Amino acid sequence: MRKIVNSTYVTLDGVIQNPQDWPSLGGFSDAGGRIQLELLERCDAVLLGRHTYEGFAPVWSARSGDPLSDRMNALPKYVVSATLTDPKWNNTTVIGRDPLDAIRDLKQRPGADIVQYGFGRLAHELMTAGLLDELRLWVHPFFVGTGGDLLHRAGSGAVLELADSTSLDSGIVILTYRVSAR
Repeated sequence: MRKIVNSTYVTLDGVIQNPQDWPSLGGFSDAGGRIQLELLERCDAVLLGRHTYEGFAPVWSARSGDPLSDRMNALPKYVVSATLTDPKWNNTTVIGRDPLDAIRDLKQRPGADIVQYGFGRLAHELMTAGLLDELRLWVHPFFVGTGGDLLHRAGSGAVLELADSTSLDSGIVILTYRVSAR
């Protein structure tokens, strides 16, 4: 069975909102880019909530000519949204009804893993439903002070086991956790 792997940027104070504005992204190292590409190469689908899609689509669809952008743009993308009707990013399918059932079906299909970006409502619902298999947190070495946070969401919970940790020269630490059976 395919795995769903969440990849999320987070600051030391738990903020996940507006990572494009964070200072450490300007110093994103070649090692970080390689790790992102390795993840995309082991996956054959991208899963996004609407808010993450709205942040990703204009940025990634405008990029090309490098392996990471080309891979991101080529992969099939699935967006969970009750309001998005006409996605402009190529290879995008909207999951509007019964998203957990649709994702459960997608996970059962033959293929490689599925990468899910962002840790909003969708990620918490995946975790609560037992559909999230791995969590990769890219911990950025600073405090933002304001914004949407990762850690506080009523009703969701999971036991995680540390599977790997990688430190980048930029100070970013990538923590990879596997979701344990409850």
